[in-house]
Amino acid sequence: MFDRALLDILCCPETRGKLSMADEGTLSALNRDISAGTVKNVAGEKVAETLTEALISADGKRLYPIREGIPVLLADEAIMLSLEEK
Repeated sequence: MFDRALLDILCCPETRGKLSMADEGTLSALNRDISAGTVKNVAGEKVAETLTEALISADGKRLYPIREGIPVLLADEAIMLSLEEK
């Protein structure tokens, strides 16, 4: 489980803006798309693993997975979100 106290010191590697926890609705919608095989990360790689936790950029455009309690804050690992998924 991710330590939420880290949110005070982490930032988006692209925008340098604040990050927040992705809500359940965003994760559910994204996990449906992952299961359907339609989600790719910024590097163009298909995302196969469903997410239980993730961080979302302040502008709501980028989502960073949290794996085993560790946020993956690599620009290429980000998943771009459309505004209607937010």
